[in-house]
Amino acid sequence: MKKLAILGSTGSIGQSTLSICESFPDRYQVVSLAAGRNVDAAFEQCVRWRPQIVSVATEELASNLAGRLRDAGVKTTEVVHGSAGTVRVATLPEVNFVVSAIVGVAGLEATYAAVCAGKTIGLANKECLVAAGELILDAAREHGVALLPIDSEHNAVHQCMRGGKPSEVKQIWLTASGGPFRDTALREFENITPAQALKHPTWVMGQRITIDSATMMNKGFEVIEACRLFDLAPEKVRVTIHPQSTVHSLVEFVDGSILAQISVTDMRLPILYALAYPERPEAPHLAFDLAALTQLDFSQPDFARFPCLRLAYEAAEAGQAACIALNAADEVAVAAFLEGRISFPGIARTIEQVLTETPATRASSIEDVLIADQTARECARRVISERAAPVTSV
Repeated sequence: MKKLAILGSTGSIGQSTLSICESFPDRYQVVSLAAGRNVDAAFEQCVRWRPQIVSVATEELASNLAGRLRDAGVKTTEVVHGSAGTVRVATLPEVNFVVSAIVGVAGLEATYAAVCAGKTIGLANKECLVAAGELILDAAREHGVALLPIDSEHNAVHQCMRGGKPSEVKQIWLTASGGPFRDTALREFENITPAQALKHPTWVMGQRITIDSATMMNKGFEVIEACRLFDLAPEKVRVTIHPQSTVHSLVEFVDGSILAQISVTDMRLPILYALAYPERPEAPHLAFDLAALTQLDFSQPDFARFPCLRLAYEAAEAGQAACIALNAADEVAVAAFLEGRISFPGIARTIEQVLTETPATRASSIEDVLIADQTARECARRVISERAAPVTSV
């Protein structure tokens, strides 16, 4: 039985992971949870799963949750808080598999600590590899740790890679739905509202990742992550617009063969794949109906429409400092857009300016990464305050 720590347990990936645990109680045991700020959801999860430790964001929230658990008769769950608490959740001795699903660099320290503690990682937090890929991969090699991707695209590539040797791979193709604006006239982009950008055509996700999907920055992060995970140069990681979202990625081999992974658009499938690897347990509730394959469309993304994707490729070529700045500036810019302080195209303009001002340096520790991340965030906030005009959100 695998004993799990779930970082980001109240988010969509965390909840889907708990759903898998519900379906396979003989395979997976929930040992520890990191729940962020959603105390109500954390309380319900603790009552249901009785983890040894649960971590929330602040001491105040921890006190609130601890009191509620005592009143409910849950006396065996220790409540901790902050980044130190999340590290404890991830490195608990009993844990042997960590699901890393905290959005942004907030999950970086705990994920790195889990790798150093020898835990197998199910990686749904792409920012970890974008900002600190070299450090995490070096630690994984040193400690003999497997990094198993949970993102649907990288999970699909991982599955297809089993059909050949790494040296036989010519290139990989990450599919993208194109988001809600793949057919919108460019002249209308300045008027796009947060409400419009939050309507993803395929997936139900958190706010930042939904906006990142609309700008295709999410796909840009995936390009960088794929370079790290599969040891590929950026030019060997391609992106194709696939509105049906049934082909999750493709791997092209040197002999001309192309393997594609097709499945339902349900995150429980890649989560189960990662948890069970190298096995494939029977999961009839995740079956795909081939009759749904009535049409498969593929097209090349337009960098004029999706400048964030171009910026991600440029950052991948530029190196670690640019990748850290890319992620940090995007998070600040997306928040500003959601608050109505910049326009939709202002997200890319902000990121590009931050990248222009970012020197090429190398982070030799997680602390260095976090310092560089904070510097880029401060730069992004200054750029927004200097250049952005107020925008009315709808």
